[in-house]
Amino acid sequence: MDESSILKELADAVVACDPPRAKKAAETALSAGMDPVKAINEGLVVGMGVIGDNYAVRKMYLPQVLVAAHSMYEGLDVLIPAIPKDENISAKKAITGVVQGDVHDIGKNIVKTMLTAAGFMVDDLGKDVPPQTVVDQMLADQSEVVCLSTLMTPTMDNMAKAVQLIAQSGYRDKVIITIGGPPTTDAFAEEIGADHRDENAQQCVKFVNSKV
Repeated sequence: MDESSILKELADAVVACDPPRAKKAAETALSAGMDPVKAINEGLVVGMGVIGDNYAVRKMYLPQVLVAAHSMYEGLDVLIPAIPKDENISAKKAITGVVQGDVHDIGKNIVKTMLTAAGFMVDDLGKDVPPQTVVDQMLADQSEVVCLSTLMTPTMDNMAKAVQLIAQSGYRDKVIITIGGPPTTDAFAEEIGADHRDENAQQCVKFVNSKV
């Protein structure tokens, strides 16, 4: 396969929601001597962009998005280790997490996927994340973006606490903070000192890309 065919196969594998196909295409890219960054950006990311566009206009639904994301990560698992370390260091860095007290992570997982597709190196802290853990990992990673979510009203206090601790860390002016989840509002984001309240993953990525 020539380079353009391999890139198309990478994108098509994601759009087809076919993890084994994406992994095989990524292996083919490396075997052919392709730059792994190019394979990611012009292959997997292109496919995930199609998924994101389809999801935004409701041509595709959440279960398909999650399988497409799995397909992309199968390819990334092959390609990312092949990227020279200096290129990894220069990549934009983001943290995602569901705040302490909440274990609902579907929305967070979609944000993680879309940020990765947009070229961010994403450190996913998972769910039920203590506020201090958010700050500690942000400082360790030197992150440029922190995205926090919750589905439950009682845990909004921990979201506010995380933002407060970031403000106290001396790193606040170096990081963009976005929040999301049904109980959050624009007014709440402003109240706690976050930079943005995300209605969905696409809006989150559009906002942070405009700032970073």
